[in-house]
Amino acid sequence: MSRFIFTSESVSEGHPDKVCDYISDSILDACFEQDPQSRVACETLCKSDTVVIAGEITTNAKLDYDKIVRQAVKEIGYTDLAEPFCDTTLKLIPIITLQSSQISQGVTAVTSQSGDQGAGDQGIMFGYATDESDEMMPLPILLAHKLTKGLADDRKSGKVGYLLPDSKSQVSVLYENNEPKEVTAVVVSTQHTVAADQKKITEYVREVLGPRVLGAWWNKSAQLHVNPTGDFSHGGPSADAGVTGRKIIVDTYGGWGRHGGGAFSGKDPSKVDRSSAYFCRFVAKQVVASGLAKKAEIQVGYAIGMAKPVSVKVDTFGTGDERAAAEFVMNNFDFRPRAIIEELNLLRPIYRSTTNYGHFGRPGLPWEAIRKGAAK
Repeated sequence: MSRFIFTSESVSEGHPDKVCDYISDSILDACFEQDPQSRVACETLCKSDTVVIAGEITTNAKLDYDKIVRQAVKEIGYTDLAEPFCDTTLKLIPIITLQSSQISQGVTAVTSQSGDQGAGDQGIMFGYATDESDEMMPLPILLAHKLTKGLADDRKSGKVGYLLPDSKSQVSVLYENNEPKEVTAVVVSTQHTVAADQKKITEYVREVLGPRVLGAWWNKSAQLHVNPTGDFSHGGPSADAGVTGRKIIVDTYGGWGRHGGGAFSGKDPSKVDRSSAYFCRFVAKQVVASGLAKKAEIQVGYAIGMAKPVSVKVDTFGTGDERAAAEFVMNNFDFRPRAIIEELNLLRPIYRSTTNYGHFGRPGLPWEAIRKGAAK
């Protein structure tokens, strides 16, 4: 296709699903702060005045779930006593057991059939990188994240007093010959105070937020839809239910790169759903940075309890030497879980910093680094 429009969406940290992701990752980090060998698979559900945490956690850490949950909700910004969902008044229902011994024996090196740390689950993982942006991310999801992050920044700084935590964005980009040319449409839906005027919110997005965060990609002639229902004063978990792991496309490539189906938040890196997806992104970036291709996608498949993947595939979409890229990947990267954890230094409390505005394309995350010598 020589000319097409591609659209991606982002959601803010106050979206009910992201509230749940953040709580789950906060529990994971609390475990790793005390015990780097923790095994964590934590799910969260929130609705109205109630938070349910459920899953399997094996750790030597002493956890105060009530404190962790309330602190996470407070950091997001749900502190209004007039709302059902509030950090100081919410009810917590914990349903936590130990990790299954049958999973543990396959993951633990000394008991696994492979004699090495096995994958914490079966599954397929993908990683993607493209040279169409400095961040090596598809432009639509990158710009959508900038909008929701900008909303959060203006809310937390007090710069825009009527903004509330729940918001979404959507960006459509015109491509010609597979190169991004211009933004054709922007959708912003942001929760706001009851007294806020829709016209005023629209002016803020058009005149302040959009130009500031999108920079040269801000297109004044693009379609702009701001709170298109007309009112978004009732939002967050007070209005809608949230569940961990429901925003996996927002978390990755906005629908551009493929996704294996596994969620990230609340899972320690023995779960290859998370660690291998991070590593596949890391490897794809090295392929592009080395000049072997303009776009690269890595797919890896695992069997639960086994260390070596059952498959590794490299796709350059006709933008480079695929055989050379595949040889580069197989000769330079080890996809065993233990090797991934060591390469990216994953047994530490870094996961709350990954939850919001994309797990990829942001500086400071270890899988976003370029290996010395890999860049052209």
